[in-house]
Amino acid sequence: MIMDDPTRNDSGTLIDLYRRHLSRGRALFGQVSGGLSEVASEGAWVITADGRRLLDCGGYGVFLHGHRHPRVVAAVKDQLDRHPLATRVLLEPVTASAAAALSKVAPGSLPHVHFVNSGAEATETALKLARALGHRIVIATHGGFHGKTLGALSVTGNPTYRDPFMPLLPVTHVPYGDRTAILTAIAEHGPQACVVIEPIQGEAGVIVPPPGYLAEIAAACRHHHALLIVDEIQTGLGRTGLWWGGDHDAVVPDIVLVGKGLSGGVVPAAAVVASRSAYAPFDADPFLHSSTFAGSPLACAAARAAVETIAEEGLVERAHEIGARLAEGIASTMIDRLGELVIEVRGRGLLIGVELAQPGVVGELVLELLHEGVVVSTSLNEHRVLRFTPPAIMTPAEEAYAVAAVDRAARTVATRLRPSTSAPAEPPQLATTGGRS
Repeated sequence: MIMDDPTRNDSGTLIDLYRRHLSRGRALFGQVSGGLSEVASEGAWVITADGRRLLDCGGYGVFLHGHRHPRVVAAVKDQLDRHPLATRVLLEPVTASAAAALSKVAPGSLPHVHFVNSGAEATETALKLARALGHRIVIATHGGFHGKTLGALSVTGNPTYRDPFMPLLPVTHVPYGDRTAILTAIAEHGPQACVVIEPIQGEAGVIVPPPGYLAEIAAACRHHHALLIVDEIQTGLGRTGLWWGGDHDAVVPDIVLVGKGLSGGVVPAAAVVASRSAYAPFDADPFLHSSTFAGSPLACAAARAAVETIAEEGLVERAHEIGARLAEGIASTMIDRLGELVIEVRGRGLLIGVELAQPGVVGELVLELLHEGVVVSTSLNEHRVLRFTPPAIMTPAEEAYAVAAVDRAARTVATRLRPSTSAPAEPPQLATTGGRS
């Protein structure tokens, strides 16, 4: 039986398939965005069914390497031709080599790696480690995002996603960036405590904490013998202009969560990286937590190639340099076109957020940017923030294309909103984005 080529479906047929078999809400979103469907990709670009090329500055941080990076694709193709999935009975050399590669670049060269299939699964795994070690009082932050499976959702700080599934695991949520609140909670619960935190809150709207915030949390955890889990799923592997978001505060946590860019933009992969003491329960009993497809040879071939490519092609440094230029260009044109509607442009490296005064403006900009040939993301926990997470392989011409598209989109939205847009009495803020603090 030869299957039909689904990429040949027209947009109406595709939307109908979504409506009937996937989600009516997702089908409606597809209609609003013009019925565009992505059928191919390469480098910084996504190609639609009708042949349009869209510069990908979205993807929620997955495509640090761009799409289909040749080195990652070659590693995956080679593994696919030889041995894509394992029996889970015998030793698997590709998985071991990928673990060694990730440990080598991890904060403090944390030695132990447990591969999983997604960021949410990484959070679940870390929470199970914490509970096995006796750290059963979990402290997380308002606005934090760690996934939507039940354990991960428990530490996610957004009632919209939590409330339909209550009760969840008991978690104490404190305001992000509030030193007193989190240090007090750590001191109160001491060695029973487990802290789950992002170096920069991505889905909350690219919230960069005060300098030294993460370092103080790490010091408090050490002092009170609490466990520190740093969620680097979105910020890790160079996205912020350093290898890890925690590197901006020189923090080595007990457990690091890795995902998104670990896939190399090709095969889904995520991991938990841990110290010897934090990993002790799994070290003693590898069957305490397992998953059939976790750490598959195919995913680990992608992960190893992804990590080695970041190091050898200087993608961390490129994220720092490209991010600084893009943030400046985006801020300049947004402020010039939209005036007081722009509250702040902030971030680090290639994790850039633009906070606007009205959530509706974000939606309009997303659609106008699509029209201008650029894909961007919204923020799940803060709908007033437009998010840019472009790849670290962008060329100068692609950088210029992105800024020019932002200018055209912002100008169109401003024209539509007049006379409500006028020059601001006080200029909006451009937060530091360079990533070398």
